[in-house]
Amino acid sequence: MKRTFIALLAIAGIMACQSCGVKVERVAVEEQIDLSGRWNDSDSRMVAEEMVNTITSANWVNEHSRQNMGKKPIVIVGLVYNKTSEHIDANTFIKDVEKSFISSGKVRLVQAGEKREALRQERAQQQDFASPETVKKWGKELGADYILQGDISSIVDSYKKESVTYYQTSLELTNIETNEVVWIGDKKIKKYIKK
Repeated sequence: MKRTFIALLAIAGIMACQSCGVKVERVAVEEQIDLSGRWNDSDSRMVAEEMVNTITSANWVNEHSRQNMGKKPIVIVGLVYNKTSEHIDANTFIKDVEKSFISSGKVRLVQAGEKREALRQERAQQQDFASPETVKKWGKELGADYILQGDISSIVDSYKKESVTYYQTSLELTNIETNEVVWIGDKKIKKYIKK
């Protein structure tokens, strides 16, 4: 009797564990899924695309081309700071911005930060190890005309089981040679969350 009870209890435990299994479903990367109400991949992609469309359709692009014999401006994406209270990987947003710049076809993009340093290390190693026909020369990098920098901020208002989170992404494009700010813009997102 005691053994039967223990066996039934073990079977019930196994069945309970099986019914608690995790279900994973693949979804399209572009599909918007907002589980927590916090900043997510959809926000990053949407803000990057909209802001780059605004940046590249602004007057500074035509003015640069007019002053430089029709040449496209060369842009470097600098730092975008996370000033929210939540963890946001700003590098994901920066990559979305860089991808949107390239897709626009209106500007040329150069590497920034650690990736630029890695390219320089590779070029230095080629000086010693690559064949003379294929070695890449020093002093051929494109110098950026403009740097894009900014921040992502948020304000959270909550009461009982409801909250509203307001995000503002602010970016500035600055002429590197003159320090002139040639474009300023922001994109706002507001999320209502009810628990």
